[in-house]
Amino acid sequence: MTFTTFTEYLELEKNYSKHTITAYEKDLRSFSEFCKETYEDDVIIHVHYVQIRSWIISLVDKGIANATINRKISSLKTYYKYLLKTKQITVSPLAKHKALKTAKKIQVPFSEKEMDIVFENIAFKNDFEGVRNKTIIEMLYATGMRRSELINLKQSDIDYANKTIKILGKRNKERIVPLLQKLEKQLKEYNSQRKLVDVHEKEELFLTSKGNKIYPNLVYRLINDYFSIASSKVKKSPHILRHTFATHLLNQGADLNAVKELLGHASLASTQVYTHNSLTELKNVYAKAHPRNKK
Repeated sequence: MTFTTFTEYLELEKNYSKHTITAYEKDLRSFSEFCKETYEDDVIIHVHYVQIRSWIISLVDKGIANATINRKISSLKTYYKYLLKTKQITVSPLAKHKALKTAKKIQVPFSEKEMDIVFENIAFKNDFEGVRNKTIIEMLYATGMRRSELINLKQSDIDYANKTIKILGKRNKERIVPLLQKLEKQLKEYNSQRKLVDVHEKEELFLTSKGNKIYPNLVYRLINDYFSIASSKVKKSPHILRHTFATHLLNQGADLNAVKELLGHASLASTQVYTHNSLTELKNVYAKAHPRNKK
């Protein structure tokens, strides 16, 4: 069974990334193959919930995590919503489905002390890669941008005159964040080094030592390497830096809606997951400020 019209809809109308579209199509093909093996029919347009439930049970039996199963079902939900919209079906087989329960993973951000160790105590090499790596860390911490947004950042996205950075987020949604003074200084140092490797005048801001566009594993590796020196936390990744950005802003009294805009979240619910990280700080403020605690 082919899903060409559906994937075209995701790309052209929903502005989904190629990575997301590939993941959706993979999930649909997985379910289609299951139906062919189990029910001898790979056409999944008119399936019933009992068939989807059977697939879910088979995935659970294979030891696949509930969060992963929920993501696969989410792909199916999007597909059946598309079929409803195009009037190919009248009722979604997932209309009454409830997601499997998952354990909430608490993403532990880096502390301000750990961030200070990285910026003040780690000796970055005074060459292209050393300066670039420090600039990448500074950029992620100063803006809270996603790894993919960092990778696709262009030189023209930095507006030095107005002290702003334009970020192209999910579904091609643009947002503007401030260019902090320390980051501006670091960027200027990086740009002087960048000229040494940018022989083809690439538009991408961050490059490899060979003058090519940086890639996801490079960003992950450098964050993990540098923060392994400063932190004993189990998870050290670009996404943890995004959590750190949000948590530190909230700890300093930033408005939740403002943080939502800076992160590029579509809804406030997505931003609220960061508020638990600020609970300790909130308790301290509460303890100091509440009149009943002073008596």
